[in-house]
Amino acid sequence: MKRIIAWFVDNSVAANLLMFILVIGGFGALLVTHQEEFPNIDPDVVQIRVPYLGASPEEVERAICVRIEEAMQSVQGIRRMRALANEGLCTVTLEILEGFDSGQVANDIKSQVDGINTFPVETEKPIVSKFLFRGGVMQIMLAGDTDERTLKEIGQDLREQLAGLPGISQVETAFTRPYEISVEVPEQMLRRHGLSLAQVGDAIRRTSVDMPGGSIRTESGEILLRTEGQAYTARELEDVVVLTRADGTQLHLREIATLVDGFEEGDLRARLDGTPAMMVKVFRVGDEDIIKMARTINAFLEAYVPTLPEGVRLAIWQDESQELRVRLDTLIENARNGLILVLIVLALFLRFRIAIWVAAGIPIAILGGIMLFPAMGISISTLTVMAFILVLGIVVDDAIVVGERIYAHELNAEPKRHAAIVGAHEVSVPVIFGVLTTMATFLPLILGGGRLGDFFAVIGYVVILCLIMSIVESQLILPSHLAHRKTSGYTFENTRFVQGWIRFQTRLADGLGHFAMYGYRPVMTVAMNYRYVTAALALAAMIVVLALIGSGRIQFQFFPSVEGDRIYATLIMPEGVPVELTSAAIGQLERAVAQLKEELDSARPEAAPSLVQHMFTSLGTNIERGGGPPRPATAGQSHFGEVAISMPPFDVRGEVSVQAIADRWRELTGPIPDAVALSFSAAAFSTGEAINFELTGRDVDTLRQMAAELRGELGRYSGVYDISDSFRAGKQEVKLSLTPAARTLGLTMNDLASQVRQAFYGLEVQRVQRGVDDVRIMVRYPEAERRSLGDLENMRIRTADGTEVPFASVAKVEIGRGFSAINRQDARRIVNVTAEVDRATTTPEQVIATIRRSTLPGLFEKYPEVAVGLGGEQEERASSLASLALGLVLALLIIYALLAIPLKSYLQPLVIMSVIPFGAIGAITGHYIMGEPLVFFSMLGMVALSGVVVNASLVLVDYINRQRRAGVDVWEAVGIAGVTRFRPILLTSVTTAVGLAPLLVNANWATAFVIPMAISLAFGVMFATLITLFLVPALYLILEDLNGLPEYLKFYFQDANAQSSPSTAVR
Repeated sequence: MKRIIAWFVDNSVAANLLMFILVIGGFGALLVTHQEEFPNIDPDVVQIRVPYLGASPEEVERAICVRIEEAMQSVQGIRRMRALANEGLCTVTLEILEGFDSGQVANDIKSQVDGINTFPVETEKPIVSKFLFRGGVMQIMLAGDTDERTLKEIGQDLREQLAGLPGISQVETAFTRPYEISVEVPEQMLRRHGLSLAQVGDAIRRTSVDMPGGSIRTESGEILLRTEGQAYTARELEDVVVLTRADGTQLHLREIATLVDGFEEGDLRARLDGTPAMMVKVFRVGDEDIIKMARTINAFLEAYVPTLPEGVRLAIWQDESQELRVRLDTLIENARNGLILVLIVLALFLRFRIAIWVAAGIPIAILGGIMLFPAMGISISTLTVMAFILVLGIVVDDAIVVGERIYAHELNAEPKRHAAIVGAHEVSVPVIFGVLTTMATFLPLILGGGRLGDFFAVIGYVVILCLIMSIVESQLILPSHLAHRKTSGYTFENTRFVQGWIRFQTRLADGLGHFAMYGYRPVMTVAMNYRYVTAALALAAMIVVLALIGSGRIQFQFFPSVEGDRIYATLIMPEGVPVELTSAAIGQLERAVAQLKEELDSARPEAAPSLVQHMFTSLGTNIERGGGPPRPATAGQSHFGEVAISMPPFDVRGEVSVQAIADRWRELTGPIPDAVALSFSAAAFSTGEAINFELTGRDVDTLRQMAAELRGELGRYSGVYDISDSFRAGKQEVKLSLTPAARTLGLTMNDLASQVRQAFYGLEVQRVQRGVDDVRIMVRYPEAERRSLGDLENMRIRTADGTEVPFASVAKVEIGRGFSAINRQDARRIVNVTAEVDRATTTPEQVIATIRRSTLPGLFEKYPEVAVGLGGEQEERASSLASLALGLVLALLIIYALLAIPLKSYLQPLVIMSVIPFGAIGAITGHYIMGEPLVFFSMLGMVALSGVVVNASLVLVDYINRQRRAGVDVWEAVGIAGVTRFRPILLTSVTTAVGLAPLLVNANWATAFVIPMAISLAFGVMFATLITLFLVPALYLILEDLNGLPEYLKFYFQDANAQSSPSTAVR
């Protein structure tokens, strides 16, 4: 290593060129690296969707879901299989095991689904798709007092124009119903003309058709033959001939039916600020840059808005690029302030020119890391900026150690070249291996499993890349710059300010040296003399801090509470209720919003913007919150509704608690009559419900009863709210069966079921492509004849010979109630009992532990066939913490190996690594001081801290070993090392802490994820520094005691009366 350092010192051009490559390469990479809010993480999930329109959840489960589950048994690589049977739709979600090729598993799944030939004939073609990440860019609302068709056409026009813009590939419309042509034939007309709905459908199929007829080959060329008769509108269908009578007269469709060219039946409504609305959503995929896309969209919308029809307005409901800009600006500001603080600290402790070149190592290392971003597929995102902040004070540590050592040789009047080479080489081993240990502790972020592990792997990659470049800068570039720096000739160094600063710096250095010799060393000597007491006191401090967690004074929650810019109120009414009842309940929520807006605005300055910018209401479906896979579909379900309000960004609304506003909205709303569930959410991100018990079994009644009891138990705990379960009664059902008379007429269950389905749901005759829309042509009874059970009883059933018989004479009716939806997991039915927790009152962990201890044993005795697991936040927590623990063990083993190799010792690495748990103790104490709960990201910070805190210990122990190899007594070597390494150890710790200080004092939603990691690193490093300066010397001497123990015992047994010291370390 010394030769390489000397070569770069002697060849300053090579060192400068290397620096320019890293800097220019970094800036060049910034120009081509795309920006996004969070990294693209494609979940290894495959989804199967099979529509079975008009079928009840039980029919969907029995006919679709169970058959898919059976087919999946032969597919390898499936970790978990979840099935959801909704009305008219089966959705099966399959999670793929790590280590399997997700593409191959997806192909195997599709092959198995394609091989199922026992689906009912009424089912549509199965859709098998692998989830691909797509991030939301913008959600654009179109609203106006106009009809549904006009609004949909304007939205489709906007979608087409946006999709045609450069750099935009995915645009969708939402909150609109698909087009449909409904051919409504009254029963009276069917009886009058001796027809059935099936015959009407056949007539449409025969007449409305386009068909190629081949070609004619003539001498002049080939002529194609085509028959064109396809009807695309209701008007074109009116002339379809349904029947030709014996006298030659024809019966046209318009004579017996009402043709409605409208929309699919279903209760789907959306309003923006009380006005009918629909949404256009823009997504990004792959490497599309969210900032550039938003800039393109906004420029287009400026010209598009004036072209909108009168009465139609456009509003931006959600702009992810704006949130990204605010978050990046906040983080970059914190990074800039942290860098300034680091520079100030360096300028306090190091000579001006040395401080400049040491500080230059920060941007060089970071830009060098950025240079590799394109090759690594890393983007500029919130997480990469977080990583830069975390690494800010770490990358400069090795440069500080090298620069300080070179400066120490210069103080001994050594030539600059010699000082640079010798100084850099002296600390090259501890510096390089110290950086390697830090890199090792960020490996768990890369290797961690679970969704969060994959998500935060980018932090590990960024930190490791920057640390690699910091080694290059400190070992090759920095020594060359310090060797060739000029000592005079710069006018600015002779200014009064600089000369005054140098005098202050000198006094500070002298004072620090005096403190190290006469303040620190005497205390260290006491710690050395009473080394076993010192170790015991350190252990006692550890126990006390751990007791803070056990006592609940420091809470642990898996995910930090991050407030967003929107509040969602989700309403679920009993299934089958009239849409008017759900609409009235939503109106209650909307009126509460009006009251809330008035209250909030009256308390704000007159010029301040309103805290409630928009109110978005949906009935029949949910509001998608960001990109990624959607939540379970609820389209067209009259019992479901959602109201959301949007607020100004954090930098505009100021220190306003969004959760407090949500709580006030809940109070103003009050109880909603007949509501099954009502929840309010102000969280920007969520890993699931705080409490989620998963009950699995085969008997649904048993599951329902146990869920009810468990729900009741949760209701007894204060602070637990929004308690619900996934089992809900469905709509009323009419179950049909044949009478004995029907069988004598030759009727089958298929005849009865198909004719009832045709009359009330409809017979799908054709699907036609009209522009970009897929339009279904349905034949059915008019709506007026499908409103009551009396209409069913008045229906006529046709036998095989065309005879009409009353429905009541051939069918029996049984009225019951089914399920709203049926959840299944791994081929068993599952019911989820969920709840949220007010963490100011209790924690999910405490509630779950109490339930497990006092409630579940009794329930298991009562319901032995039911299994209980944890889902939601608790499931993700268990998975992520298990991966983190495994990663920590791996990191510690790597650290041990990296320390043992240069030290050539099996035991000295343990002395150095003894500071790791005390770094974690400092991190926990920091959370207690800052009033922040421990979260998963705090754990990540502690794991990363493990490698940072050992660096100072390594430098200290390495210097002790150097002194001992030079023949110095071990006791004196420890004392000299402590005093000599006091300043660089203190400086590296302070720079790490102050680099993170701006984050700690400017906490807001934009920095919510990184603050727990910053607290762990900042407080952990400072606490571990104190431990390093006192405990490591004590433990080093204890290790010497242990090394001398065999000699001492041998001497003791030879002469029990002899009084001697086993080693010079014992005094």
